[in-house]
Amino acid sequence: METTRFEDAEAPEIDDGQVLLGVDSFGLTTNNITYALMGEAMNYWDFFPAEDGWARMPVWGYADVAESKAEGVPEGIRVYGYLPPASHLVVQPDRASSTDFVDVSAHRVNLPAAYNRYLRTDGNEMYEKENEDYEILLWPLYFTSFLIDDFLGDEDMFGAKLAVLSSASSRTTSALAYLLDKRDGIEVVGLTSPRNVEFTESLGVYDQVVPYDELDSVDRDPAVYVDVAGDAKVRSAVHGHWGDDLRHDAAVGITHKGDLGGSEELAGPAPTFFFAPTRLQKRTEDWGPEGLNQRLADAWAPYVEWARGWLRVEHGSGPEDVERIYRELLDGKSDPSVGHVLSPE
Repeated sequence: METTRFEDAEAPEIDDGQVLLGVDSFGLTTNNITYALMGEAMNYWDFFPAEDGWARMPVWGYADVAESKAEGVPEGIRVYGYLPPASHLVVQPDRASSTDFVDVSAHRVNLPAAYNRYLRTDGNEMYEKENEDYEILLWPLYFTSFLIDDFLGDEDMFGAKLAVLSSASSRTTSALAYLLDKRDGIEVVGLTSPRNVEFTESLGVYDQVVPYDELDSVDRDPAVYVDVAGDAKVRSAVHGHWGDDLRHDAAVGITHKGDLGGSEELAGPAPTFFFAPTRLQKRTEDWGPEGLNQRLADAWAPYVEWARGWLRVEHGSGPEDVERIYRELLDGKSDPSVGHVLSPE
């Protein structure tokens, strides 16, 4: 993960039933660092296979159908979905409709379906051209936060009134704080590094923002912990502070590459990994696809308007920009108020 390289290659030939996507733009965020750090454990490397010893980090973005030999997927349409940071991707569409299709390439068939779906912009009521950058940067993170908020609400916050969120300046966490802030009677505490306290407070969705090393200043009311940072030292401190008053620990992601271990005995509940596709499957069964999409659409529009107030989009292109931003994110040096939208060429 510390070594990167870029390879020049011609667009591949496609067979009957396949489509060639030309990647136009994608985002690089701390979410992609989670994909990288958990690439083997969560099979993220399997979506876009590479030669032995290398891996392609997945990203979210937009692509155009450059060539099609698949029924129901015309050339020229624009799609949004899971992509490699590359110029092209070959997919094998299945269940193609006016709104989307699913890639059923052999190496992706057994991977989570949520990552294999490509949305057509011409059939998406939520799509607005002027929001493309925000959808690239925020949608996957917001989608995860929406599902976490729904999960906590469904569980009645496990009887707690305090939500403690790590990596509070990250977009996944701030989106969750935005949603939790709308729930009556819930106090939201954000944990962050000292340098990000001012920015995190400016978001206006936390009742309290606390540097990691001042965790002991937070009242020990019954709490749930949502761990986006994945930092073993922070997790241990949270469990040590709340003990049995910690009602649930949801492990969501990793934005800190250091201290990923931590097998020591923790006070209170054991961390439970929150896997968004599992929750998505449940709610799709509960509400139906249309019901789920309507709830997401109703919540998405006001969230984007809120995000426009603090997220500045910066564009880049080519290998140098991609590697520079990747390393900033990997080293935890990125500006949380800036979102990077990149093009492969």
